[in-house]
Amino acid sequence: MDKPHTDKPARPDWHTYFMEITELVARRSTCLRRHVGAVIVKNKRMLATGYNGAPAGVTHCSETGCLRARLNVPSGERHELCRGIHAEQNAIIQAAFHGVSIQGASLYCTNQPCSICAKMIINAGISAVYYKDGYDDPMSLEMLAEAGVELIRLP
Repeated sequence: MDKPHTDKPARPDWHTYFMEITELVARRSTCLRRHVGAVIVKNKRMLATGYNGAPAGVTHCSETGCLRARLNVPSGERHELCRGIHAEQNAIIQAAFHGVSIQGASLYCTNQPCSICAKMIINAGISAVYYKDGYDDPMSLEMLAEAGVELIRLP
């Protein structure tokens, strides 16, 4: 009897699987500074995805240019001076738009959430955030910890 073919890639664990999907989602980003993807998961099922970019029907920064770059606004500051919406926000909004409860879900994201996204994550009832890359926002870390939202950095 022939042996099964054994040189196929290993089956990814759940964290790897969802994190790799966030990287694919991030490729849809129209931001000129950073491409971020997010996936909301509950019971090993994807409920919503989001990437950073301008709201639906609004001209993308890839076409208009980056106001923050023109004004030399450092990363993590003056979020209101941006046409885009963050990936985490888009994922939460997509779930709400389609009537999908995300209470008790986990959020996978290519980057650690900022403080604005942390507030939305907390109030949406998301219980854990898995992320790949850091983001310099100590307030985000403080609020997530105080609210009991697990924050786990994956390799």
